[in-house]
Amino acid sequence: MTFSFTELIKERQNDQFKLHKQYVSPANVRVNEIIGFDKIYVRGEGAYLWDITGERYLDLLTGYGVFNLGRSHPKIKQLLHEIIDLDRPNLVKMDNPLLSGLLAEELVKRMPPGLEAVFFVNSGADAVETALKFARSATKRPRILYVDHAFHGLTFGALSINGGEYFRRGFDPLLPGCTMIPFNDLGALEKELRHKDVAAIIIEPIQGKGVYMPHDEYLPGVQALCHKYGTVFICDEVQAGMGRTGKFLSCQHWNVEPDMVTISKSLSGGYVPVSACVMRRDLHEKVMGGLERSAIHSSTFSQNDMAMAAGLATLHVLDEEKVVENAANMGEKLISELTRLKGKHDMLIDVRGKGLMIGIEFGPPKPLNLKAAWAAVETAKKGLFTQLVVMTLIKDHHILTQVGGPGVNINKLLPPLIIGEAEVKMIVDAFDDVLTATQKFPGRVWGLSTELVKEALRS
Repeated sequence: MTFSFTELIKERQNDQFKLHKQYVSPANVRVNEIIGFDKIYVRGEGAYLWDITGERYLDLLTGYGVFNLGRSHPKIKQLLHEIIDLDRPNLVKMDNPLLSGLLAEELVKRMPPGLEAVFFVNSGADAVETALKFARSATKRPRILYVDHAFHGLTFGALSINGGEYFRRGFDPLLPGCTMIPFNDLGALEKELRHKDVAAIIIEPIQGKGVYMPHDEYLPGVQALCHKYGTVFICDEVQAGMGRTGKFLSCQHWNVEPDMVTISKSLSGGYVPVSACVMRRDLHEKVMGGLERSAIHSSTFSQNDMAMAAGLATLHVLDEEKVVENAANMGEKLISELTRLKGKHDMLIDVRGKGLMIGIEFGPPKPLNLKAAWAAVETAKKGLFTQLVVMTLIKDHHILTQVGGPGVNINKLLPPLIIGEAEVKMIVDAFDDVLTATQKFPGRVWGLSTELVKEALRS
């Protein structure tokens, strides 16, 4: 009997929610049902998804930032077919593969000065774990600093430097020696560094949870203090990197030169899990420089040819199609147009970000009847109003977005970096419409709150 994915998917497509309820996560299925995300998507191309009924959706989730180049990019598909057909000797392991050397070379070209050694792994959290291990080993110091609201992944070490109590709760005790300090506070940083026992501080230059921005003097100040006290400065570029903010790395907006950079998500164009920790050569040598320790840190699928080829193809497309430049231009237009809506809608209190990494923050309305509605949903669960906006955007405008983090009224947008002016207009018009609809109570936005409030109170 011939096995065919085409036939298998055709036969079982309608079973996907039943399968997840039985074998994967019934709770997650229930969440998607409540918020209206229980669609059966059958195709993805560019900035859009199509469901089983033929309806088209603008995807501003992009797999949490994986699809910077959009979905099913034809050039990347072509190159991946090519590498499969070459029958390369993949994962020999006692080997130094060509493609990983080529990808490392291309990444180093795009890095700030001094970052010359590359370690490949499989996910953003893996890259963060690598950075933590190397920083501790190279400095012979025990402590790691991180900042509030930070998100660096959910593996055990990465969770230990997570700035959100929501994600940490229930997994204690976590990795010892990890200390949280305030974001944008150089005084708090220096107070910790004076002890001279801090191996590293890890920071997202633009924070993924909430899209919180650094003050212009903050990252340069962090760099100067790290140099002064011998601490490794790690920039986590897993989500904000790869051109998302209008530069290859978000830290390049502030002209800083970190000691390590972690990068992942869209590095493979969305096809193969891959990540990298790029660091100063001297840090790498202190950890893996001797013959006996040359393999002291490793990962089975690190440097696999499919991932390396996908990474090379992605970097080629970024350059050839001027994707980073488009992210800068479209991001400027989108932020400007969304900011203009603040004069029209009093619940829209902030629009921030760089390039196409954007946070839209909401606050309480002024009319008394709307204040009561706001208080009702926010008392049930903080941040619930933004979930109503997310639900209305997909229901009425077929636009996928996300809440910017637990307990915050921030709508986060991560559009594909290939969007054009048509998508910018679509996004702005949709937010204008939804915010206009919030002025009517109960209305179509507030009316979606019933099930959400019930679930929030039940939990």
